Amino acid sequence: MMSVVTQPAQYISPALRRQLFDVLSTASEAPAPLRMTYEEFLAWADEDTLAEWVDGEVVMTTPASDRHQDLVGFLESLLRLYVEERELGIVRSAPFQVKLEHGREPDLIFIAREHLTRLKTSHVEGPPDLVVEVVSPESVARDRGEKFYEYAQGGVPEYWLIDPQARWAEFYRLKEGYYRPALSGETGVYRSEAVVGFWLRIEWLWERPRVLQALRELRVI
Repeated sequence: MMSVVTQPAQYISPALRRQLFDVLSTASEAPAPLRMTYEEFLAWADEDTLAEWVDGEVVMTTPASDRHQDLVGFLESLLRLYVEERELGIVRSAPFQVKLEHGREPDLIFIAREHLTRLKTSHVEGPPDLVVEVVSPESVARDRGEKFYEYAQGGVPEYWLIDPQARWAEFYRLKEGYYRPALSGETGVYRSEAVVGFWLRIEWLWERPRVLQALRELRVI
């Protein structure tokens, strides 16, 4: 009887193996980063683009969570109304660019009245007086690493780092080119140097934002 030679079930022909290798190699390659000047980046990015400009490359960021947006919205409302009522300057929230060494997009910034010449049509050229970052799992390395040192080197006088997952807030002030901790914790009251007369009860950050109640305590309304 003639024997029949069968290929094992896992046999893949050389041609098919080559084809699969090419497909998998292409899929595993990360797309080449977009490279452009900062001026080109500003022209390219619209108001809905979640991106920063780092070392000449476009770095995309992920959309914020509901809790993140809730907290940023609370702080923006509080700071904006306080600042406008006292004519101290302006408050801006993301997406809005800050150009220091790189083009960053902080969650919230304050620019004092005497520094409003730094405010351009599409970005801030130079350091804001205050930067606030609300930490998310995706952004924690940047907020505590790259941005921490970049904001200090760029001359941002005050930096707030707020982590809603850990229920922890950190407040830093610039001293001799380095950030020194001014206050950190889950509770307490922080009094800003950058926003004259403004103070923040840290417990407000972990509650569902009650803007009117906080504004009454701040004596804005």
